This record gives sequence, structure tokens and C-alpha cells, in this order.
Amino acid sequence: MEMSLSKPTALVTGATGFVGSWVASELLSEGYRVRCLIRPGSDRRNLPPVSPDVEWVQGDLREPVSLKKGLAGVSHLFHVAADYRLWSRVPGEMIRTNVEGTRALLEACLGLTLEKIVYCSSVAALGAGEDSVPITEEMTVDTKTLIGEYKLSKYLSEQLVLEYSDRLPIVIVNPSAPIGARDIKPTPTGRIVLDYMRGMMKAYVHTGLNVIHVRDVARGHILAARKGRPGEKYILANRNLLLRDVFGILEKITGIPAPNVRIPRSVLLPLAYLSEGVSRVTGREPLVPLDGIRMAHKMMFYSGEKAVRELGLVLTPVEEAFRDAVEYFSTPEYLGRAARPLPGSER
Repeated sequence: MEMSLSKPTALVTGATGFVGSWVASELLSEGYRVRCLIRPGSDRRNLPPVSPDVEWVQGDLREPVSLKKGLAGVSHLFHVAADYRLWSRVPGEMIRTNVEGTRALLEACLGLTLEKIVYCSSVAALGAGEDSVPITEEMTVDTKTLIGEYKLSKYLSEQLVLEYSDRLPIVIVNPSAPIGARDIKPTPTGRIVLDYMRGMMKAYVHTGLNVIHVRDVARGHILAARKGRPGEKYILANRNLLLRDVFGILEKITGIPAPNVRIPRSVLLPLAYLSEGVSRVTGREPLVPLDGIRMAHKMMFYSGEKAVRELGLVLTPVEEAFRDAVEYFSTPEYLGRAARPLPGSER
């Protein structure tokens, strides 16, 4: 089906995923034509259906020819695709995908006339703190806090993007932990919500994170394309919460009692090592990822004030984000026979 020619066209990588699908749908609501770059065999349930304003194009970040085809005639590029996991059986896999895939895409952009490129980085690239002081875009990254291959890959990718910013109109956005519907895999943060709903959270560790509605993350991408300054970074973040506060919000939404037992990180480390060892043999994701436990004593608090001030991002209450996520996971697909309506819901 041919796309209409009266609107600007945006290429979105990662549109089959959580954040990418929201970027694609928000672009459509803003009057863009959307071209989704998808790999053969990808799960396409999150994609907007093909229409005069939506095109699916097969491509792979490891295949430069397919990238040229996907970029032909577009005015905007939103590079959202990334390998986001806390564990990989193959060392170096996430770095190859996230860093070298980004390099191939930017090389394909050279020589093209693009109005704006928005690169979806992560607060993971900004490191973490030992205290509750929120990290900002201007702070120097403490590379010792880049625990795990995912965080390192996003940091290296961001440094790579900055190297191209004098040749391409690139703006970087750094989302914190997105929460909401369509978290299809789910992401590590979505896994916390899902495991809570399954009754698996019997204790908590003293750690903190920043959460934001996934729809606000998508809006932040579009605002960055409109108002963002090339070469600049914008943290897309909302509310800093301790993990026990997250559980308190989930208790109110689900009616499932929040754990009131705090477990020391030192107790979890031996279990994490054992879990990783089993995973190396089975190839399955560990129940207790070692990198997750290593990060547990860090306060992953961030400030999104710059995006609010310069981009005009309006933030949704995080309680709404958690409720949307809980409603999304409240199906037999995720909960099996334990699926049940939320308290006060008509579902």
C-alpha cells in the first residue's frame, strides 16, 4: 500500500518494542507518516497496522543496504531499537547490537537530508549515584557505576552518537524506567510489576529508581525532534521512588499486600551467582540476575527538569502509569489462571 505524500515521513527503529511502538503511535497522532523498520521474524503485535500512513519495511541494523532502503525519502529518524536485558548468554552480544548497530545506522544517514535524528539512549548511560541526589545531563558520568553489559553498551553508543553530532542533526533523549501498556516482553521494570502481580515479591531491597509513563517518553521523542538542540541530551524522567514505594503503589492498585521485609543485598549475592551458573547451562534467563543485584545498592535517581523546561514535556502521574501496566498484564497471557479484574475495575 502506497503511503500518502502530503505529510512528513519518520522512520522508527524498534517499533515492535515497548517504547518504539509508543513513538510510532504518537507520531501518527501528530500527523506524521510512519515507516517501521522491522527484522524478519519479529513479534509484530505492537506495530500499527499497515495503512496509507504506515509502512512496514524489513531491515536489520547489521545490514547497511536494508538501512539505506528504510531511510529513503524520510525527513526524521527515531532510533529506538536496542537490546535491553540484564543478562545475555553470549558476552558482547548487547554491545554489538547497540553500539555497532547504531554506528551502521548513522553511517547510512551521512549524505542524506534529514531534519532531525532522535537517538533513544537511556539513563543507564548516565551512571548511578550512592545517594539520593538526582543525576542531571551536565554531571560527569561515573563509569564505575555502569554495571552490566547493557549499561556499558548504552554509554558507548551515546559517546558514538556524540561523535556524529557535528555531521548530523542528532538529539539524544535519555528515558528513565518507562511504565505502561504494551510492555510485551516485558522489560526488566515491567518484570517487577508482573512478578509483584504473581505474588513473587516477598521482600524488598533498599534501592531507588526513576519511573515515567511510557507515553510521556514517546512525547519526549517528538518534542526533542521539534525543539531539541542538536548535540544536546534530554533526560526523560518523572518521579524518583524507592523500591518499597513502588510496591506501595502497586498494593493500592492491585490489592496485593506489599512486602514489609527488607533483605540485605549480601544475602542475595550468593543466590545470584548460583542462578547465573544455572543459566549458563540451561540458556534461560536467571531468576536472580547478578547485575541486577550489583545495582541494587545504587540510587538510580534522575532529574527530568531540562526536558520539561526546554521541550515543554508534560508529565503524567506515575500512579496512572503503574495502573496502565497492571491492566495490561492482567490477562491470562501473563498471569494464566491467576488473572483477575483489578479492584474497582469493570473488566
